[in-house]
Amino acid sequence: MTEDIQRRPPTSVDVARAAGVSQATVSYVLNDNPNARVSEKTRERVREAAERLGYVPHASARALRTGHSGLVLLPLPMARTGRLAQEWLDALGDALNDAGYTLVYYGERKLKGIAAARDWAALRPVSIIVDSERLTKASVELLKSSGTRAVFGIGSEPSPLVPSMVLDHRQVGELAARHLVERGCRRLGAIVPREAGIDVMGANRWRGVCRVAPDAARLDLAFSEDEARELVAGGDLPDGVFAYNDEYAMLLISALHDAGLRVPDDVAVVGADDLPIASLMRPRLTSVHFDPTANPVELVTLLDEIVRGEREAADGTVVDLFAPRLVVRDSA
Repeated sequence: MTEDIQRRPPTSVDVARAAGVSQATVSYVLNDNPNARVSEKTRERVREAAERLGYVPHASARALRTGHSGLVLLPLPMARTGRLAQEWLDALGDALNDAGYTLVYYGERKLKGIAAARDWAALRPVSIIVDSERLTKASVELLKSSGTRAVFGIGSEPSPLVPSMVLDHRQVGELAARHLVERGCRRLGAIVPREAGIDVMGANRWRGVCRVAPDAARLDLAFSEDEARELVAGGDLPDGVFAYNDEYAMLLISALHDAGLRVPDDVAVVGADDLPIASLMRPRLTSVHFDPTANPVELVTLLDEIVRGEREAADGTVVDLFAPRLVVRDSA
């Protein structure tokens, strides 16, 4: 038997033989069935045999038991992810694990619609969380017909097709702009990055600034030291700038310093994300802070209720992400 096991992955039958118990007992023990009457001594013997043989329960066996794969698929977003997004993903993974699900990252970033749905459906996820703009009505129908019970979109706006997780980027810009106005800035501007994937988010944050200051200037900028210097050298800068995020704020402040301008006396600057370095740089950076751990449990609860059939996946359901607040420091 030992040689046979070495040629193939061990099964629950092998564990049962090694432990001297039935296959059903192995299943009760390794699945932590609370209703099974199995002595602690027998449980220890089963666990020891499983560990010695290197037995890992097969995902398909779990699917047969629960009626679904337990996999929650998250195709990587089209935009690069920073610290904030990674913290949220970590918190989401922990919450899903606590609820008995497994978060799986899928590396493809570009496909949309039916083509993407075919790739995702092939992995048989019980749920998928993906950029809303990559979904179409046909792709959602394909996913659901293939067994995906809960499809969630992520974006700046609620999706009309599926329940959505929404980060209102306009609210972020509005919060920053209101602070700049309250501290006495008369002319506002907002940096909109040229980088694909975050340019749309930047444009929405600029629109939020415009809610407070309708004449705010849109400052399109690539993440480039040369371009930042050109922007500053062009003169006629606003006296208050919301710089999309902390990285762009640092880029702008560096260019302002090189040009002999003072922050915040000549130009007040606000960032977003509240990176750890925001409180270490000089001047200390005023930034919009998000709590990335605030909502994963709410999302996972909704997901689990939909998977279990206890709640309808009503289109238009919204889970707010990252409720923002301003952390005021020296730069504004």
